[in-house]
Amino acid sequence: MVKINLKSAARTVIGRKVKKLRREGKIPAVLYGGGIKNQPLLVNYPDFQKAFKEAGRSAILELDIDGKKKANVLIQDVQFDPLTGNFSHADFFQVRMDQKIETEVPLEFTGESEAVAGLGGVLNKSLDAIPVSCLPADLPAKMEVDISVLKTFDDLIKIKDLKIPEGVKTPIDPETVVANVAPPRSEEELAQLEEKVEEDVTKVEGVAEKVPVEGETEEVAEAAKGKNEEAKAEGK
Repeated sequence: MVKINLKSAARTVIGRKVKKLRREGKIPAVLYGGGIKNQPLLVNYPDFQKAFKEAGRSAILELDIDGKKKANVLIQDVQFDPLTGNFSHADFFQVRMDQKIETEVPLEFTGESEAVAGLGGVLNKSLDAIPVSCLPADLPAKMEVDISVLKTFDDLIKIKDLKIPEGVKTPIDPETVVANVAPPRSEEELAQLEEKVEEDVTKVEGVAEKVPVEGETEEVAEAAKGKNEEAKAEGK
């Protein structure tokens, strides 16, 4: 396992005062888990951005705290500024290297499917990640799914077809489909789909026309409906 290193510093500033730290290019964070008391931290924005790109939420980081202590952690959660989309907070979960952990590993789809490129099919991805259980040292950052084996619309990629590393287990049924290619819709199917949409729109308009205003009698509603139909017929 290749460790990704990230430097951090102990943080004493909490609450609303952390806004100033963000303006200075820092991200407030907290370290917890592994039987330790929650510890507020600070990480440099560029360093965390790089580490998150490499590790995501499924690879072990070696967190250096003030150059005095190191902890093996997972990025448990991140928060983003709703206006800028920048990182605004991070949670680090400390793991013990001798105890199994349960997390999710993202799937990375690679290659080119002949059923898509040559037959015009549509790639269906049933899963984007799979839950796993393993020792932290065995945890893969991702699992590749080679879609080049999907040559026809009958081909399937199942959990049992994935190259799951030794020491890594998943609770998902081996027969669960991960990906397949659906044939393109025929012109007849597309036409039927358009007709169905038009029918649904007509039904909605019809319901809207029939809904009486609160306090309005059925007779008044029917009269209003008649005027609406007359106006449509006259092109108004």
